Amino acid sequence: MSLGGTMNTTTTSDAATYTVINAMTDIIAAPSRALDEIRQHPRWFWWPLLISLAVTIGVFAWYYHWVDFEWFTNEVIRQAIADGAPADQAEQISAFMSPGKQVLFTAIAIVVISLVIYTIQAAYFHIVNKVAGDASLGYGQWFSYSVWTAFVGIVNALVMFVVILLADSNQLSIERLNPLSMNSLFIHAEAGDAWFTWGNSLTLVHFWMLWLMTLGFSRWTGSSMTKSALVAVTPWALIFGIWAIMIVN
Repeated sequence: MSLGGTMNTTTTSDAATYTVINAMTDIIAAPSRALDEIRQHPRWFWWPLLISLAVTIGVFAWYYHWVDFEWFTNEVIRQAIADGAPADQAEQISAFMSPGKQVLFTAIAIVVISLVIYTIQAAYFHIVNKVAGDASLGYGQWFSYSVWTAFVGIVNALVMFVVILLADSNQLSIERLNPLSMNSLFIHAEAGDAWFTWGNSLTLVHFWMLWLMTLGFSRWTGSSMTKSALVAVTPWALIFGIWAIMIVN
């Protein structure tokens, strides 16, 4: 099948032998083929969704049980005070700090935030595509597209795993777990600095994800890569751009 001349032709036998496991490999190694197949199998999204959530939560669970937790608690309190929290909140913060509670809160946050992002993102692409006059793709396909293009985020989790494995001591902050963040690579802001959270929220893997979104939108809709890049990047550019302007001002 062809979409605007962009989709590769596949034989019936090739399609029959192509599985979700192939797609999870190809989304990294051969994304064009994976994106073409994912369009035809929107229900495959459960696999990358559950695997990415499990791996990410698993890495944080390991971290919270590995880190020197007394040191970690003191660092959390120090950072909270640096961010403007009253000093007398230290005891309240300590009361909520334990490896088990941190794993639970982090797991809930990862699941909820991920699902919210995928839901909003799918609605955005669905609306943009419908406004362009294409009614052939449903919301469910765009939700699957959002999950699959974010699957490369598993690389961040694997990098964190390696960082913990190679750490010289177990007094390692969460921010230092991700050497691929803009803060680790370029900004080098400290806790309390206005750019600290901004820089730690954006990683090299996000640019990989945006490229996959661009490629996928182009192949699914037949749009040019330039138009697809504009559609994919605009929300992220607005979010981080407005955030940066607020920091500067």
